[in-house]
Amino acid sequence: MTPILYTFRRCPYAMRARLAIAVAGVRVELREVVLRDKPAAFLVASSSGTVPCLVTDQGAIDESLDIMKWALVRNDPDEWLDMPVAGWDLIRRADGPFKDALDRTKYANRYPDTDAKEQREIAAEFLANLDSRIAVWIFERPSIADFAILPFVRQFAFIDKPWFDAQPLPNLQGWLSRFLATDQFENIMLKYPQWSEGDAQTFFPG
Repeated sequence: MTPILYTFRRCPYAMRARLAIAVAGVRVELREVVLRDKPAAFLVASSSGTVPCLVTDQGAIDESLDIMKWALVRNDPDEWLDMPVAGWDLIRRADGPFKDALDRTKYANRYPDTDAKEQREIAAEFLANLDSRIAVWIFERPSIADFAILPFVRQFAFIDKPWFDAQPLPNLQGWLSRFLATDQFENIMLKYPQWSEGDAQTFFPG
């Protein structure tokens, strides 16, 4: 069977899954999910009920980083998996403390017991550390760390873009801007209609 990817265009977890699938050139059937109207087939496939979810012959993969690895193990033309061990720690920190602070900044009304400005500063500390590492990429050449983290930096940047642009993060800001201007980013952000049972297959990459 062709693997099935349940995804949502604007979700940063789904973005990074699509990035890896696209660079690997592994063909999947794309099913765009509207989060307020999740289809029954998706809820059966995904144990967490969250995107992305990749359904394969071997079962469902419900974590975006695992989907990235799944695609790159099959084909890794740009050698994203060949990176220093420190890259995995950066991804863990981005997925953990940074994402927690991002959520508490962006969705402050959901966390009435936390101070959104303090959370923004916690996130900014992680970004400052990342800025100090970046020349063009986090390491000498592009790796899975760049493309696992970039969608979340994008999400954080657009909470308050004027504030973000005013921060002393020139390397990180350039890294993000270059990424947002690529065909690679444009191609994973194409719009697809909401998937419904019985629809014709949509394949990705297109």
